[in-house]
Amino acid sequence: MSRGGSDKTDESLKRLWTKLMTFRSLLVSSLHATENGKTLTWRSATQTSTTPSSPTMASGESPYKRTTYRYSPLLALLLVPNSIIHRSWGKFIFSASGMRFDLYFSNRQLSQALKVSEKVCTVSVMVWLLNPFTFTIGTRGNCEPIVCAMILWIIFSLMKGNLSQAAFWYGLVVHFRVYPIIYALPIILVLDSKLFRSGPKPSLEDWNSHTSSTEKKTFHFSVRSLFSRERIMFGLISGGVFLACNAVSFYFYGHEFLHEALLYHLTRADPRHNFSIYFYHIYLHYERQFSAVEKLISFLPQFTVQLALVFSFSKDPVFCMFLQTVAFVAFNKVITAQYFVWFYCLLPLILPWSRMKMKWQGLLCIVLWIGAQTHWLLWGYMLEFKGVNVFLQLWMASLVFLAANTFVLVKIIQRHRFSPLFRQYGSSDRKNVKKLD
Repeated sequence: MSRGGSDKTDESLKRLWTKLMTFRSLLVSSLHATENGKTLTWRSATQTSTTPSSPTMASGESPYKRTTYRYSPLLALLLVPNSIIHRSWGKFIFSASGMRFDLYFSNRQLSQALKVSEKVCTVSVMVWLLNPFTFTIGTRGNCEPIVCAMILWIIFSLMKGNLSQAAFWYGLVVHFRVYPIIYALPIILVLDSKLFRSGPKPSLEDWNSHTSSTEKKTFHFSVRSLFSRERIMFGLISGGVFLACNAVSFYFYGHEFLHEALLYHLTRADPRHNFSIYFYHIYLHYERQFSAVEKLISFLPQFTVQLALVFSFSKDPVFCMFLQTVAFVAFNKVITAQYFVWFYCLLPLILPWSRMKMKWQGLLCIVLWIGAQTHWLLWGYMLEFKGVNVFLQLWMASLVFLAANTFVLVKIIQRHRFSPLFRQYGSSDRKNVKKLD
């Protein structure tokens, strides 16, 4: 595409971005006025638990005095202006995070380097920007868009060869939200000295080039290559940031912080509002402590699937992270609607490399996934609002939802073009190697 066409695309997207940001701001403002009128409440569980915790932090008290607050103190600190400037401060911040241009630039520059059309790139980004679910998640006061923005910035930093910046943000995001710890192994695997060197921009591989079946397999390295300079540097920086954030939080809030912000998420078991197949067992035995065998049974499938995905797709790190996230959510003991944002933010980065057409296969996957979720919500409505005993039907709906997630995941894998980001240094075939500007 010509330079003029590229500039025109940029301007069109910027205008759309401005309109969307303005609309989100107006939506937050109007919903705030509606809430004041007690007509309805448009807020997430995050907003409900974090907003009351910010005044306590502003007055020097622990945010964990709010019994439902299960997040890092950094989030409560970020929301202190809720009690000083405006109650919707957090909603504006979260909405702005969801509109970050990092998503566009990382996707677009990668697409240019790997010869994907700007039209495909722009359409992929629209999947996030115009998605009704992601559109509402920030305006309801949910903090997940901030987490998504940090994860996207980590990916972009790795693509730019800025290892220290990627490591810093990775340590911070794992402190902020525990689940990104699942990305540690694919990141470590891709930081192979033959593929990635900090400082210079890494060589990106064109997926149109010939890729042998042996290249598609994961890295096999010796113990010596495991402890490369890049891996040690990433581990030290990210681990240092993570431990420093936890140490400061522990200094101020002690064991309250450890239990509520970290350990709680490892042992969390919700008997209600939970899409997981484990919810019914949790509901039936909620009053007693779960045995080690029960915990292992729920953890083992998730752990096994994670390892299988990492060692099959780690050379295609963005795709691997997407698959990991979908599988992690689908097999988790607790699944709430906000968890879907975790993989929505990665979807635009893999769509340009999918051979799946919207007609038939793509439409089938969308209808199947939304249909399974709607089916579950109908039984949930009968239980929560009508008081009908439909726990067994709800559990069966959870099984259907897991099956739908598995089917869609398999279809995405089958229709994906293997696209390793980095080509080995010293490779004799350099004609398809691109640099990310």
